[in-house]
Amino acid sequence: MDVRLQEKYKKEIVGTLKTKFKYKNDFEIPKLEKVVINMGVGEAVKDTKKIDIAVKELAAISGQKPVVTKSKKANASFKLREGMPIGVKVTLRKNKMYEFVDRFINIALPRVRDFRGVNSKSFDGNGNYALGLKEQYVFPEIEYDNVDSVRGMDIIFVTSAKSDEEAKELLIGFDFPFNN
Repeated sequence: MDVRLQEKYKKEIVGTLKTKFKYKNDFEIPKLEKVVINMGVGEAVKDTKKIDIAVKELAAISGQKPVVTKSKKANASFKLREGMPIGVKVTLRKNKMYEFVDRFINIALPRVRDFRGVNSKSFDGNGNYALGLKEQYVFPEIEYDNVDSVRGMDIIFVTSAKSDEEAKELLIGFDFPFNN
């Protein structure tokens, strides 16, 4: 069964993109391939329980169990050894991805303090869009009383678009609130 945003993509966005960019083949039309959510937990060097809390929070936000990322190199100035857990990440695809994007655009972004839209210049040149959140409170799955510390996260929207212009039109079709 298709999610609401997936149906919108198939019914509206595909036709709009096909006419605007004059694609000859349906497989040329850009689509959202995956969403990667990354949460760095630097304080886990001193207290390893912080990783467990971050895993629990990211699992609640994404609906999928995250992977714990470990340090690749040792750094004495940060008291960091090779192989220590320092972050969590999750990759969402298909239905879970569309559900997350829907919740992110319609519920989480309006809850960001002093929100005036997302930066339209955060494309990487290959059609992927990245943005960062300063706090995890904007997601309704996180209970404010149970949070021990504020953690930010990076969210990367990976598309099959060949250019930033095509990717921006795709995200505008999903009602992304760009500021300019």
